[in-house]
Order: sequence, then structure tokens, then C-alpha cells
Amino acid sequence: MTALEVLPIDDSCPEIVAALRARGGLIVCAPPGAGKTTRVPRALHDEGFASHGEILVLEPRRLAARLAAARVASEFGQRVGQTAGFSIRFESVAGPDTRIRFVTEGIFSRMILQNPRLLGVSVVILDEFHERHLATDLALAFLRRLQMESRPELKLIVMSATLDAAPIAEYLGDVPVISSEGARFEVAVEYETRQDERPLHKRVARAVLKLLEEKLDGHVLVFLPGAAEIRMASEILGDLARRSGLLLLPLHGDLPAAAQARAVEPSEQRKLILATNVAETSVTIPGIAAVIDSGLARVAGHSAWSGLPTLSLAKVSKASAIQRTGRAGRTRDGRALRLYTRHDFESRPEHDMPEIKRADLSDSVLTLHGAGISDLRSFTWFDAPSEISLRAAENLLTQLGALEPSGTLTQSGRQMLRFPVHPRLARLIVEGEKLGVAEQACLLAALLGERDLRLEARSDLGRPAAPRTKDHAGPSDLLERIESFREAESARGDPRHQRSLGLDPRVVESVDRARAQLRRLIKHGKSTVRDQDEAQALMVATLSAFPDRVARRRGPGQVEFLLASGGSGRLAATSVVQLAPLIVAVDAEARTGSKGTRDSSSVLIRLASAVEPEWLAGLFPEAITQKTTLFWNGGAERVDEASQTLYRDLVLEESVRPALASEAVSQILLDRARARGLPLFSDGEQVPALRARMALLAHHFPSAGLRLLDDSQIADAIAACCIGKRSIEELNHYRLKPVGFFSTESRDCG
Repeated sequence: MTALEVLPIDDSCPEIVAALRARGGLIVCAPPGAGKTTRVPRALHDEGFASHGEILVLEPRRLAARLAAARVASEFGQRVGQTAGFSIRFESVAGPDTRIRFVTEGIFSRMILQNPRLLGVSVVILDEFHERHLATDLALAFLRRLQMESRPELKLIVMSATLDAAPIAEYLGDVPVISSEGARFEVAVEYETRQDERPLHKRVARAVLKLLEEKLDGHVLVFLPGAAEIRMASEILGDLARRSGLLLLPLHGDLPAAAQARAVEPSEQRKLILATNVAETSVTIPGIAAVIDSGLARVAGHSAWSGLPTLSLAKVSKASAIQRTGRAGRTRDGRALRLYTRHDFESRPEHDMPEIKRADLSDSVLTLHGAGISDLRSFTWFDAPSEISLRAAENLLTQLGALEPSGTLTQSGRQMLRFPVHPRLARLIVEGEKLGVAEQACLLAALLGERDLRLEARSDLGRPAAPRTKDHAGPSDLLERIESFREAESARGDPRHQRSLGLDPRVVESVDRARAQLRRLIKHGKSTVRDQDEAQALMVATLSAFPDRVARRRGPGQVEFLLASGGSGRLAATSVVQLAPLIVAVDAEARTGSKGTRDSSSVLIRLASAVEPEWLAGLFPEAITQKTTLFWNGGAERVDEASQTLYRDLVLEESVRPALASEAVSQILLDRARARGLPLFSDGEQVPALRARMALLAHHFPSAGLRLLDDSQIADAIAACCIGKRSIEELNHYRLKPVGFFSTESRDCG
């Protein structure tokens, strides 16, 4: 066992242990680099908290979980997977002797389903809670409910460097709050005097050069939004790093474990580390003398259109910026160069908005139903989601067949819970199992759940995609993605060849790993359909996952579509689905106007797949309705009848024919006849003169008892003419005939 480096949190560990023995939970607040991630679970282990169950530490990122487990294992003098281990997506290094397990929040959500009472777990630690991911809030609420109902002995710790602890302490039952200030070193923060409009990688290069010219010693940590920005910065900094004797190292979640370890391990050679925001919260990198902060991050979200995960570029909050700055002041005075102005910093929010206030809740709602929690309105949320968000999630799950209209979990919903993907993709796989294409459905779900594997779709990696022509039309953009992946498989182990095919090797690898994980969970792997039927089965499975995204082409050859969800959409020129009259729009984005305003009525459809009407009837018979409507055909001047087949409010098929005579038809004709008035009838011009003569006779011969011809009589005569008729042409053959005043020789309707 190696000698432990003294860390600031060590002085607080006895107090943490004592407080947890006395109470069911506590809050630990400590600055970046204090050592809370590794030392608190170690202290609890040494004091016997792991003797009756594992200590679970929830981390927001895979990198943090893997590195923290490695650090704790090394301090035990062991390999990872013995006393300390980790479980993350695609990888679990743990065994029967593991007592401290670092897990990602997503893995914990799966644990809730498999072990709703968390039997075999004694302590759960929510690390870096201030990030407020949706899975974090779900975990906190679930654990609090568990404590209050069936596991009062379960211990719970919430930890963070930047956290308003009071509300959480109250939520957990007024638990203690323990703060560890640790050793504080000064970090000089420098801002830009004005906004620099140059590309980010050039601004980073200028900042690095400034630090080198000022003879800074120690490592430099650069915070960049994502892997693409890291790649561009690496290219421009390569020569400078070599000349200056710097070890240029990337650090992000997609790197292999060995490459991540190189970035965080101690080094005699000065390092220039280009990192995403994983370095905000992962194990502290020793020896950082300066931080360069772009002030940007790729923020996880979801597409409002598809519900699938997205990453968007956004400014970080003040709390995140402070976290980043603190990485330069762990063991010595440091510097932080913020590549934005002081005014920019002051205008940022204090904390990031919790995901529960902005994210799609369908995955969490399905998870809670799977854990036996169906009354979500009385569920003890820390921050309750809005009623609108809950209702939207429940509505989507009902459309996917996961919930009954009454809100109870269906058999399909239970099947969907087997797969650690968005409910839409889980529905796709379940339908694929039914249709005998389970393995292919797993591949399709992996392709949709991961980033686009085509270089042409990434502006930083390749040329824009070329428009498609009718000669290159196909039934589905998704089938084309499958073909691209299979081409990449044929070049397995040859990233250069994969790039020559226009594919990103790293994304290909991610898709392959996701597919393998999903394949392990299906019940029937081998295809049971003929090759020529496989494509159709996959297209039907896709439709089952996006029942609300059906669209109909306005007309042959047009790119405009009417959407079942309302509004219209335009098919991207890069789509192969150039001919199908009916599609499911799998991925789309709202179009913006010239002033940057979003047009909610029109979207750009980027990924589409053809649909046949009978597929809709087979999957969603309750959504298919027949509707007959009467309408006035202005061109033919008659009442016509339109017979429509609708999927929800979207017209799938429509036929028009002249309406049969009926009371409703007569009423429509009457409205038009009244609007046209007396000139419509052949003798209509005679009526005013007739009215005048009758009035004159009545005036001079009152004893004759003549009845005046008034408006109501004329209206009644027009109405009588419309009975049994349906067109203006038919009315043209009739004359109005008040009794005794028109010739009885002509056809009339009086």
C-alpha cells in the first residue's frame, strides 16, 4: 500500500465519518482539488461502512469514474477491480471483493431497475452534484424515497465544490453540512479587454504563447468545448509545443483509457493538456500552474424534434468557470486566462439550469415506472419538473406503447426497459425483435444514438454532403447509414481506409460498441426474414419509434411535407428519400428566419424513411380514422363530398366526388343561393316589379285582402328550390312562383 499524499479533505474525514454514523445523510462542500472524490469513500471504507454493502460513488462522467477508481486502487496498493472498481457504459472492472464502486449516473439508473431496494449497498455518494444532470436529480429523489420507505439504514452523501447546500440539506431531513476549505492558493484571473473574433484555436495559441513568453513553469490546462476544438488546437499548437519541450496531450471522454491516464498522471516533462469539461470534475491533475478557459462547453440536451440526445455549444456558468480556475490553485499560486471579457463573465448565470427543467423526461419517467413508481405527481422530487414536461413524457410513452392511457406500464414497456437507450430506440429494438430483425435493429439504434459517423456531416472533418438527385433516390436514409457502417466493418482495424470511405473511425468504434451492448440484451438474435424483407422490417421498426413524426409530401416531386404533429417541413437535399409520398421524419431541426427567429411551423428534415399506409394501420390502428366532409366546389359551383383516410390529423388518402342529395347538401347550396340572390333564377329580375305592383294593388284595393310579397316569402321560395338539389346549374332551370302571380306554364318550385 502506497503512502498517502496529504490532501485538504483529510482533516474533515473524521467529522464526515462521525456525522454519517449519527445521521442518514450529510452534505460535503469542498473546493476543487480538495480530494473529496477519492478520500471520502476511502475513509468510509476504513471505518467499516463497507462491511455490510458496497459504497457507490456516482460520477457525472465515465472519465471521472475510471480515474477515481484507479486513484483509490493505487492508494490501496491494488489493481482496479479489487477493493476499488468502476462500472461505466461498455466497461465494468469490479469483482466479488469490490467494496468501493464508482459508477456513472446512467449505470445507476439501470441498477434501480435491476435492484429497486439497492440490496447490497450501504452508502451512496452523489459526487459533483452541482452539475444537476437529470440522472442526478432522479438518483437523489429515488434514494430519498428509499430511505423514507424501505431502507432507513441506507446512508447518503451529496458532495460538490460549488453548491448551495441549504436546500438539499433540508430536503434530506436537515442533515449536517460539512465544509472543507483546504489550502487556498491565489489564482490570478485575467480577462480579455475586448471580445476577440478570431477562431477559438487561434486565440488559444496566442494565450499559450503568452504564458511561455512570460516563462511560466508547470503544466498548462486548456478547457475547450469538445474533441473537434481539441483537434484543431492540437494542429496549431504542435510546432510550438515541440519547440518549447511541452508534452501536448488531449483529454476527453472518447479517448482510450491509456491516453486519458497519460494526461492526468504525474510527469517530469511539462504538459500542455487540451481538455473538455471532464477536467472540471475528474481527479485533480497535479502540477497545473495555469488554466486557459475558453468559457465554452458542449452541453448535453435533447432534440425537441426526435427526443434523442444532442450536444450544443454554450457558455459555461460562473460556477463552472470558478471550478476551472480552481484547477490552477491546488498546490501553488496559479494563473487563469479567460478568453472572454469580465463583462461576459458577470453576465453569466450563477449555475447551469438543472436538466430536469429543460430536458426530455421520457427516459426517467419510464425508469420510475419500471421501479414501481407510477404516481409521479406525489413523487418526492428535489426540484419537481413542470406538469407540461411530465405530461409530454407520458404522452410520448403512451404513443410508443410503453404506457397504457391509464398510466400503467405495458408489457412492451417492460420489454423496452431492458435497453439502456432512449425509449424511442428501445421501442425500435423491441419491434425489431417481433419482426425477426433484432440484430439489425440494434445496429440501427446504435447508429441513431451515437454521433453521425459520416465525415461529411461534421463541418470540422470533411466537405458538406452533396445534394441527392432522383437517380440516387432510395427508401430510407437509415438504410444508407447501415450500408456505410457495413463498409466500415469491411475496413475494420484500418482507420485510414475508413476515412477514405468518408467515415469517422472513432464514431464507427462507438457505434460498434453500442451495438454489441444492445445485442447482448436481445432475446432472439438471428434474422428470421428473407434478405429482401429485412429492409422493410427495419423501416417498420423505425416507424414504431417515431409515431408522431409521420409526414406526407404535398405533391409528386415536391420537397415540402405536411407533418402529423402540425405545420410543414422541407426535406433536406442530402436525403435519399426523394420519391416516397409518405415518410417518417426521424431527425429534423427548426428553421430560422432572416432575423434569427425560429419558425415553429416549418422544419428541415435531415433523416427520413419511407412509410406505407398499411404499416400505420398495422402498428397504430387506433390512430387511423375515416372522415367524410361536404364542401362547396367553387369551380364547378356544386356541393362535393371528400372522403379522407387520416392518421391522426394527417390526411393519408383523399377522394372527391359530387355529393348525393341530402338535407345537409341542400343547406350548403341554399347558403350559396342566398348569397347570389334573385339574379340566380331566370325570373329573378321580375320579382322587384311584382312586389311593387302587389303593394300598389293592396293600397288601392284594401278590401281585396291581397297578401304582400315580403322577404320571408322570397327566402322560403329559394329554400324550396334548393331541396333535393346540389348545384347552381340545377337552380338555373327553376323560376320562383308565388302562388297566383307567375305563369303556371313554366317549371317552378313555388
